Amino acid sequence: MDELPLDQVRTLLAVVDEGTFDAAAAALHVTPSAVSQRVKALEQRTGRVLLMRTKPVRATESGEVVVRFARQLARLERDARAELGMADGSGPVRLPIAVNADSLATWFLPALTRVPQDPPVCIELRREDEAHTTALLREGQVMAAVTSSPDAVAGCSVRMLGLARYLPTASPAFAARYLTGTPERDLREAPTIAFDRKDDLQDVFVRSLTGDAAAGAGRVRHHVPTSEGFRDAVVAGLGWGLVPEQQAGPLVRTGELVLVVSRRPMDVPLYWQQWKLDSPALSTVADVVAAAAAEALRSPSA
Repeated sequence: MDELPLDQVRTLLAVVDEGTFDAAAAALHVTPSAVSQRVKALEQRTGRVLLMRTKPVRATESGEVVVRFARQLARLERDARAELGMADGSGPVRLPIAVNADSLATWFLPALTRVPQDPPVCIELRREDEAHTTALLREGQVMAAVTSSPDAVAGCSVRMLGLARYLPTASPAFAARYLTGTPERDLREAPTIAFDRKDDLQDVFVRSLTGDAAAGAGRVRHHVPTSEGFRDAVVAGLGWGLVPEQQAGPLVRTGELVLVVSRRPMDVPLYWQQWKLDSPALSTVADVVAAAAAEALRSPSA
């Protein structure tokens, strides 16, 4: 394939980021016609449709490859300018990162306070389930992600962070009402708390408990899409659920929560995936996150 003209690549990225050709034209200080011509020329050069002309505009699978390249190119250019001492009017280093809600609520935010701010770094967090954060990497929307997948996205490196431990818990009153028999039966019928419709953690736990691949948690499900709200819903007795050990442990000790299955935690492996990019800011954040995870998460060998 011929080389990709940088002005066309940057234009494609602007269209994806701005959502429309007109908005991209305004951001680039060119006419909408020029934007359209550049995108068409890039599609002809690659032999692929790169954009779905929807509102907002979306990148196709091939377009995501070019968008990811464009973001990496922009990052490398900014790092090079910084190392050369050249003025950069675009402001502080910006690092978009995808992270799951439970990590955000427990150990991830304190880790970010350790990131040096000379030069300043702006962290842009995208909240997504750990099983789905790699999609944002694949689409080029983030440069790094906390994920449960050990399989590297194309162009990314992977490192193990540790195990996030979850405890199956309920309020004492809920347990007395719904969990009086065997857990294998009760947890398939009792009301359940789930983070959102993507959250299958409770189902996975029930399947591991019963050995039945077709099993799942109860049909009555309350969706509570924040980590703190999820914990509070379990404490309030709306249902049972798997709560991060850092949140559940103190409540179990005070009696506000009880374990619905003794000595049966659920460990979710977490990984750090990031672009294979020689970016000092990204490398620094990765090291800080890995160090914090080593302190907050359980070791796979433990």
